[in-house]
Amino acid sequence: MEISQLWKILIWGWVASEIYIGFATRTRSSAGKVKDRGSLVVLWVTITLAITAGETIHYSMPPNLFGGAHWLMVAAIFLLIAGVALRWTAILSLGKAFSSNVAIRDTQTIYRGGLYRFMRHPSYTGMLMAFLATGLQERNWISLIAIIVPTTAALLYRIHVEEAALNEAFGAQYASYSKQTKRLIPGIY
Repeated sequence: MEISQLWKILIWGWVASEIYIGFATRTRSSAGKVKDRGSLVVLWVTITLAITAGETIHYSMPPNLFGGAHWLMVAAIFLLIAGVALRWTAILSLGKAFSSNVAIRDTQTIYRGGLYRFMRHPSYTGMLMAFLATGLQERNWISLIAIIVPTTAALLYRIHVEEAALNEAFGAQYASYSKQTKRLIPGIY
């Protein structure tokens, strides 16, 4: 199997898993307090437009990232696998408390186990790794920027919305947790 075929299988597998997550884990208003503020729509639209722009640039300009080095494809595959694994580990460890839209259930508590001991949003870190992998796979600086900058901005907005909802729901308890852990990168941010 060629590396480009493997990439296509993995990327479409990731897309399918995100669609599944979006529908299977969505909290309805009857099951909890939905505080999404449109962030899910912003995220999906931004992701779609950013990846489309990156692909368009990729096909209209020659590879120029590190001279279009072929090893970037291999790095992208490993980064995509690691990002998706991180995201799914975070989602599965939260179980029913995970929701694709920002929502707080009445029975929900702050989970501090697993990856959540080190960062507050490991599933978003996994997404960012997948976006970085997508940008690297394009092997073009402009494609990389077109994918990374908007998706990161959309995720930061989403994190802002989510943390506001968690602060409202858990107050001092969430503030204490926030002081002990970083958002996306353990020990850094």
